Amino acid sequence: MPAPDVRSLPLALYAHLPWCVRKCPYCDFNSFTRDGAIPEDDYIAALLADLDADLVHAAGRPLVSMFIGGGTPSLFSGDAIARLLDGIRARLSFVPDAEITLEANPGAVDAQHFAGYRRAGVNRLSIGVQSFRAEQLRRLGRVHDVADIDCAIDTARAAGFDNFNLDLMHGLPGDAPDDALRDLERALACAPPHLSWYQLTLEPGTAFGRRPPPLPPHDRIATEFERGCALLEAAGFQRYEISAFAQPGREARHNVNYWAFGDYFGIGAGAHGKLTTAAGLVRTEKRRQPAAYMKAALGGKAAGTTHAVAPRELVIEFMLNALRLRQGFERDWLFTRGRIAAGDVEPLMADAVRRGWLVDDGRRCMPTELGFRFLNDLQLLFTPEPADDDAGPTAP
Repeated sequence: MPAPDVRSLPLALYAHLPWCVRKCPYCDFNSFTRDGAIPEDDYIAALLADLDADLVHAAGRPLVSMFIGGGTPSLFSGDAIARLLDGIRARLSFVPDAEITLEANPGAVDAQHFAGYRRAGVNRLSIGVQSFRAEQLRRLGRVHDVADIDCAIDTARAAGFDNFNLDLMHGLPGDAPDDALRDLERALACAPPHLSWYQLTLEPGTAFGRRPPPLPPHDRIATEFERGCALLEAAGFQRYEISAFAQPGREARHNVNYWAFGDYFGIGAGAHGKLTTAAGLVRTEKRRQPAAYMKAALGGKAAGTTHAVAPRELVIEFMLNALRLRQGFERDWLFTRGRIAAGDVEPLMADAVRRGWLVDDGRRCMPTELGFRFLNDLQLLFTPEPADDDAGPTAP
């Protein structure tokens, strides 16, 4: 069977702006504490040079969405974001209703910046709230307070942003029963179109990973999450992804493209990308250190590495993403987006159906309520068998 036409696949763009005011103790993103002024001009120029090197994979496709993440992108001026978006428009087109999101932290915003982002073409914000309680904001190392959150939301609305997300955590250190639900109720009072409500995880290499704080019991976290989901549903939110909730029509289209196994460029220090070529799927990863990244990109050298996704890894990579969506995936995506042959996955999908974790109607496959509850177990069904060269030495 011939490979599908790459031009039919959606294409998005992620731009990573890696500087922060302070590194949060739970954060494992590629971010760096700002030391003096941010080199806005050089970094924007490096991002565009980086994109130039990747354009061979665009195949004439317009961008369906863009996400400017970090770090704390709201440390950049409106003029810098305008230069970035103008440079991208000179190289690629956007679909008419493209979603362009910028991450903002409440402690690093002002009205001038927000108005500048809106003029530049940003039409969605993702605001990193994390908690509405002062003691938890201190524990999480956030640079904002509760008043900053309200100010950021009011400033965003005044600048013309009617589409925004609030990032909120649950399962926080020292939480008493129902604390997470009170945070959620406070977030709902802000009337956001979208909420990302996710559990704090202790990642290796972070300050919390090295010195774990006391977390609430797992069974209480699970019970409060179920109650929170019911609260969100009653408020008109749909849970369309494992930890993402939206009012109808306000799903994060950029993130849906990730989970639906669409293509995306990744530009910026430490950015990752996933691109489909005639030969198969490739992953890109850019240099992590901002100085080394800028030196390479501005010097006309490779700003990162590219590697082909091994055929035996395609199934698990696809399922780790697509099964996060409550509506699952269209069956033809297995081949058109995942380059997966039916014979490589049919027995595993049939096993998931037998266990009551997956529904397959011949056109679309989606997790059942049980499968969504035990998503990790469902995804693990698609883990590839060890390759011969993974087995290690054999006894003589």
